[in-house]
Parts: sequence; structure tokens; C-alpha cells
Amino acid sequence: MKQFLTLFKSPMFVIGFSLFVGTLLLALLGPLVFNITTERVGVQYAPPSGKYWFGCDDLGRDYVSLLIKGLQASLYVGFLAGIIATTLGTLLGIYGGFKGGLVDDIINMVTNLFIVIPSIVIIILISASFSEGRSLTLIAVIIGMTAWTWSARAVRAQSSALKSKDHISLAKMNGANTFAVITLHILPYLASYVFMVFILQVATGILTEAAISMIGLGPLDTVSLGTILNQAKNNGALSDGIWWAFLPATVIITMVVFALYLINTSAEGVFNPRLRK
Repeated sequence: MKQFLTLFKSPMFVIGFSLFVGTLLLALLGPLVFNITTERVGVQYAPPSGKYWFGCDDLGRDYVSLLIKGLQASLYVGFLAGIIATTLGTLLGIYGGFKGGLVDDIINMVTNLFIVIPSIVIIILISASFSEGRSLTLIAVIIGMTAWTWSARAVRAQSSALKSKDHISLAKMNGANTFAVITLHILPYLASYVFMVFILQVATGILTEAAISMIGLGPLDTVSLGTILNQAKNNGALSDGIWWAFLPATVIITMVVFALYLINTSAEGVFNPRLRK
């Protein structure tokens, strides 16, 4: 806990944390401040004005409403995908590293199989197979189920190094089973590392959703930051110089991911002894 509090002494962490909390507050409190609607309220691609701060899209919908709803959707995908990928990667990595032998070999084989095939290719193929019913939750699950491999490999190395420690040997001598050793004696030591993995997985989820949505394979039932970019691309807003159709969404995605990477980098400086001054 003290290490986590130490993070707030890092200017990099404070900047990243402030940016990310700001976007969270916008997503959570935005509907209370603004009249959020996806109905037509203005003319096609109305430019930014006092009435429509970020203009309107090709259907005359207010971009402020779309950006807030899109931010909510993208954060939802990022967090759900991050939870799934981090949980899978952590459990498989810890178990494989601790058990070793055949179990470790099988987990390594599965991990390598997923690594050989780029995850974005798998995501695109699976998403394309769902011509109907492609929801935010489905997109998040697909991303999470394909993004766990690098975290599993990284956590496995940490777990393998820990299993030879004296306190682990003592716990096993006292009759602790595998579950008890992992949950009580290994996982607490990896908590800070798992935290960093989760931060990166959330960022990966947000970027991946934006990427597949921009090529038309995103959610069909709602607006996300990626679908806003896809709409701008399909309607020629980029080539016509209608910057308000794509620039605000791009800036928000960049800001959220940048904030998460600042948090991760500063956390690594605190939690990794080799990087401490």
C-alpha cells in the first residue's frame, strides 16, 4: 500500500492520473451536465458554435453527446477487456511458473500459439463473423480473450523466480496446497506488477476497439470513439477537411491512452527496483 501511495510523489504519475480521472469524470458526470441525445438536433456537419460546441455529424447529431457516449463505450471496452486479459494472463502465468514441468510446457505451447498469430488478425476474423449482434461486450470479450498472452509470459517469469524463495518452500513444508501458496504467498508479491499489466491491457483494449471500429468491425448497437472515426472516414469528412468530425475523438483516444502509459511508466519506476534511483 505504501508503494502505491509513493506513486503520488511522481509528477509523471500525477499528470497521468489527473488526465485519466478527468476523462472518467467526463464519462460519468457528462450526462448530468449536458443534455445527451443521439437524435438529430442540427444540420449536417454544422461547424462548432456556441450552440454546438463540437459541431454536428453527418446526421445532424451533436458531437458533444456522441463524444461522451463514445468515451463511455470505449472505457467500458477497455476496462472489461483489461480485466479479462489480466485475469487470464495472471492465472495462467502464475500457475505455469509455479507448477513447472508438463503443465508449464502446455501453457507455454498455448501461449506461443496465440503469439505466432497476431491478435489483431484473430479479432478482425472473429468480429467479421458476427454480422449481427456485435455488441460492446462481445468486442471487449474478444479483445480480452486474445490479449492475455504477453502478460501470461511476463507473469510466468516472475512466478517461476518466486517459487524458489524460502517463504514459499516453508509454506509447502507446512502443508499449504497449490491454491493457498499462489493466493497467499505469490500473488501478493506480484500485486504491483499485475497492476501495471492491467493498466497496459486497458490501454490496449481502448486502442484495439478504436482500430477495429474504424474499419467497420466495431459494435453495432452503440456509439464508440472508434465508430465516430469510422463514420467520419466513410462520409469523406477527412478528405473534405471537416476536422470536427474526427479530431476531437482522436484527441480523446490519444489523451486517455497517453494518461494510462504515463501511469504505467511511473509505476514501473516505483515498483521495479532496478529502475529506482
